[in-house]
Amino acid sequence: MNGTRDPRVSLIAAAGLGAAVIAAALIAGGSASAVTAVAGLVTGLLAAVSLVVASGRILSGDRGAGDGASDRREAVGWRWLAGGALTWLAGTGVRPVAEGTAFVLTFADLMLLVGALLMMIGCWLTSLPPPQSRGLFRQIGDGYLSAASLFAITWALLLAPMFAEAEETGAFYTTLALPLLCLLATCAAAPFVAVSRAANRSVGLAGLGVLFAVTVAELATAVSRLNGVDPAVPAGLVAPLGFVALAIAPWIEEAGRRRVPSDQRNAATPPVVVTVAPYALVLAAVVVVAVKAVGSTGDVLMPVVTVSAVAVLLARLLIVMLSADGMRRQMVVSERQLRQLAENTGDVVLMVDLEGVVQEISDGVETTYGYAPASLLGQPIVDYVHPEDVPVIQALLRQLAEDDGNIERYGTCRLACRVRAADGTWRPTESVATRDVRREDLILVTTRDVSDQVALRNQVTHLTFHDGVTGLPNRAYFEERTREVLARSAGTAVIFLDLDGFTGVNDSVGHASGDYLLGQAARRLRQALRADDTLARWGGDEFAVLLEAGADAQMVVDLAERLVRAVSQEPFRVADRDIALTASVGVAFTEDDTSAADLLRNADVAMARAKGLGGRRVEVFAAHMHAEAVRRLETAADLQRALLDQQFAIEYQPVVDLATSRVTAVEALVRWCRGSGVFTPPEQFLGTAEDTGLIVPLSEWILREACREVAEWRAANWDIGLSVNLSKRQITAAGFVETVSEALSESGLPPSALTLEVIEEMLVEDAEDTIGKLSDLRALGVRLAIDDFGTGYASLALLRQLPVDIIKIDPSFVSGLGRDETLSLLTRTIVRLGHDLGLIVVAEGIERPEQLDLLREMGCSRGQGYLVGRPMAAQGVSSLIRTSLTASA
Repeated sequence: MNGTRDPRVSLIAAAGLGAAVIAAALIAGGSASAVTAVAGLVTGLLAAVSLVVASGRILSGDRGAGDGASDRREAVGWRWLAGGALTWLAGTGVRPVAEGTAFVLTFADLMLLVGALLMMIGCWLTSLPPPQSRGLFRQIGDGYLSAASLFAITWALLLAPMFAEAEETGAFYTTLALPLLCLLATCAAAPFVAVSRAANRSVGLAGLGVLFAVTVAELATAVSRLNGVDPAVPAGLVAPLGFVALAIAPWIEEAGRRRVPSDQRNAATPPVVVTVAPYALVLAAVVVVAVKAVGSTGDVLMPVVTVSAVAVLLARLLIVMLSADGMRRQMVVSERQLRQLAENTGDVVLMVDLEGVVQEISDGVETTYGYAPASLLGQPIVDYVHPEDVPVIQALLRQLAEDDGNIERYGTCRLACRVRAADGTWRPTESVATRDVRREDLILVTTRDVSDQVALRNQVTHLTFHDGVTGLPNRAYFEERTREVLARSAGTAVIFLDLDGFTGVNDSVGHASGDYLLGQAARRLRQALRADDTLARWGGDEFAVLLEAGADAQMVVDLAERLVRAVSQEPFRVADRDIALTASVGVAFTEDDTSAADLLRNADVAMARAKGLGGRRVEVFAAHMHAEAVRRLETAADLQRALLDQQFAIEYQPVVDLATSRVTAVEALVRWCRGSGVFTPPEQFLGTAEDTGLIVPLSEWILREACREVAEWRAANWDIGLSVNLSKRQITAAGFVETVSEALSESGLPPSALTLEVIEEMLVEDAEDTIGKLSDLRALGVRLAIDDFGTGYASLALLRQLPVDIIKIDPSFVSGLGRDETLSLLTRTIVRLGHDLGLIVVAEGIERPEQLDLLREMGCSRGQGYLVGRPMAAQGVSSLIRTSLTASA
């Protein structure tokens, strides 16, 4: 920073110059008036120049960011102080010349007085009034009280003896006029500077100090004149010292402004001493005057001063009373406005005494509750409050009447109660009660009708715990209710019910009609239950029933079977068609330490088992069901990890031409190696894979891998085909046909070498979609086979709709050959049917020689089984290929 703009440089220069001038005046000697004049001229000029320069920096913005309005006010105040300093130094310079005149008060004295008044105005302008101003008259009054008290003390201690010896009282009073007026100017400015909210008010305090110094100097000058002697030099130098401080003050304030955060520069609050100072001075003056009263000189000035001080005190008391009256009127207006506001918002405002008797009530009671206001006056409010809520009202009245510390005086109490309207209905209300500020024997009550809010809250609660489709309690309510019942009693049972085949309803007639069917089912179930049984919609097409204590096991099972019959006894009428449904039901009973969550889980597991066993049945939960469910979950998780870790392998079971014993094809069978060479049988994980949908990626991997390996074998000049089993989820998966086509293209396997096997149940369920996709595969050249033929529900008409190439006889028929004539006859019939339809017939499960002989005798062309060929890994099939090729060579 440039040194010429550093406030500290100006501060040091001003202090040094002022001190040098005063020292030089003292060293030079001369009369007191000359020394005082020289010191006053130089220091006054120094203060004026310093203030003008500093104010110019404020107005030009060089001092930095601040509050624009307050900064401009401050700069103007500093210039008033500079003007006062210039006027004062002019008077000081003229005074030595005017001292020789015959006038007691000279022209120089008038200039000094004007300078003091200008500095008083400057002090006023440098102060920032507080947010809640104390009032102009009060501040002026405090100034006058302070000036009168100080003059009274000075008079009693110093001037009274001089007045007693004075020859001319008029000249005595005239001589004291200038210091008295300076004292008034000082005390008039002091309250404004003292209560100023500016954090940095150095200039204002310095200006106040100059006024005080001028007052002291002029008092000393007046006393010297009255005594006929020259003023002492120290007394004359008091004012120049004050001007030196005033010259330094702007730069001190600027330095302090930089240190104080911007948000705290106007945060100062006046101390308590500022408020009590005038009264302390009055008390001090009274004490001094009282002490000096003995031996009074009989002058008339002190009574005048005393009377004026008392008059000011009385005037201030009158103003306080008028202010209090205005505040009371404002409070009445505010209270009226609050009542009007409450009535406009629909609230009812009433006043009751401490006994609860209505004394006043607003007209809104007629609009809200239907009562004429006059009919309620003098009536106890408890007569209109619901009997269950009366004790609360009475307790509140006692609390407000006793005011025993439970509530704050004029504090508010909130309460909710029901009020009877004129039509006899009970209206929920919310009220606020408080003691009236004007009459403590009355209670002000504001009451609001909250019927709409309560109705809305009840509706939200109902929607939260009830199903919107059936109107029954929902899952959240049922779980909470189960916890409540188990907490207080044992012997509870839960029934879970699932509608079999409901998914097809939504697909066929739409979700709206499906919701209508659920409503019908809910009504049927409700009619089959007892009144105290809890029926809820658990979710989707599942319902739950809670039977509380007192029902034995057989009764619960009978009730569950009755629910099954209620669902299946007759079709549901939906969308102008009859829809027949059945139900799968699971039952669970509480045991020792059974939690609500465990009870609900057990019933769900039992229902899932009933559904897995074909539906339309009741299953009671047993411990092994839970173990089985957990095992299936663990198996599903292990299957997902196995797919990522490639833990699956393929074994191939040969399909043999029974006439020549030649291997014509292989059937791909998946094996799961879970570590240490231990294989998990397919029947232990394929069902879980089907339920979880993991069968789709697993089947795609089997298809791609098997096609690749068989294509390699065919490349070795071995004419061999491949059979792969299809699952239901695999067929219904999106892009199924494209997946098969991609597997053939990637591996190079001819479509005619691939046979896809399906079981009869797949052709019955979703027959149209399934047959359509299989027909698309047949169009690619892939051959189709019906696996486990004879055990399903497929009709012979399906064989005509679907161009099947192969039928495979179920092992249950082959196992009875040679032992059961009926099975032998059925097997012979299937073989003959296949020949008649031009299909290849493959017998599965050949394990004994007599079975092989009978199948050859029946004309069965091909077979599978441990007798003709066990499943083997790909390496075994490769060895078999090499052996076959060597033998043929």
